[in-house]
Amino acid sequence: MLFRRREVLLPTPTGWLLLLAILATAATLLGRALPDLLTVDELAHGPDGRGAKTLVIEGWLDARELDQALPAIRSGRYQQVLTTGGPIEAWNGVSEWKTYADRAAAHLAGRGIGPPIRAIPAPPTQQDRTYRSALSIREWARDAGTRLDAIDLYAAGIHARRSRTVFRLALGPGVEIGVLSAAIPEEQRHWWTGSRGAKAILGEALSLAWTTCCFWPATPAERRRLDATVEIDRALARSRPRTRARGFTAPRQPRSSHRPARDTA
Repeated sequence: MLFRRREVLLPTPTGWLLLLAILATAATLLGRALPDLLTVDELAHGPDGRGAKTLVIEGWLDARELDQALPAIRSGRYQQVLTTGGPIEAWNGVSEWKTYADRAAAHLAGRGIGPPIRAIPAPPTQQDRTYRSALSIREWARDAGTRLDAIDLYAAGIHARRSRTVFRLALGPGVEIGVLSAAIPEEQRHWWTGSRGAKAILGEALSLAWTTCCFWPATPAERRRLDATVEIDRALARSRPRTRARGFTAPRQPRSSHRPARDTA
């Protein structure tokens, strides 16, 4: 005998409707909660229980998001503030800021905050921008003889959880990573009402899933090879005629603020 008869229980039409209603309700609740699942606010405790003494700020944030970090910076918790970010490609030869790290440091310094601010630029790269920024922090701390037991990372709202994951990979288990998140914009909070919000939320959710399960940092040799390719691309771009890029503006003109595409890691 190659076959045998079995009974299979299937839902009735009413049962199918009930099952679909349950699935639709679950999907709706998950969709509404997705922005909050992507963000995180959790300060580091620090080795002495008094919190981190270093605040790291992702420099590609726009002016409004950077200004939201001012209360934390002025709280007196931090002894130093580090800004990260790679080259601003479109502004070469046009703007005084060569990197997002320099731009963010200049913006925050102009607000007259207390702790010293240091820009830690990352090398040019076409991928893994957050990871390369975290590596730059690690390399700076090593070269400066600074021990980083704990840091607080200030990141964009829906990018915060993924940023923490990547920084943990780069800095290792010996560094506690706390997170402060910028406020989630309304178009992302109600992402199902517009294409821009939907693209941001769904893209970030997929990127977080990929980073958690599949991201594998490049080896030093692979990074050198990628860096060489990027340098060639930048040289070719500089040889082309330039059009003046829109600059970094105050919060009253958010549309003219330049910010890069959110990276995969």
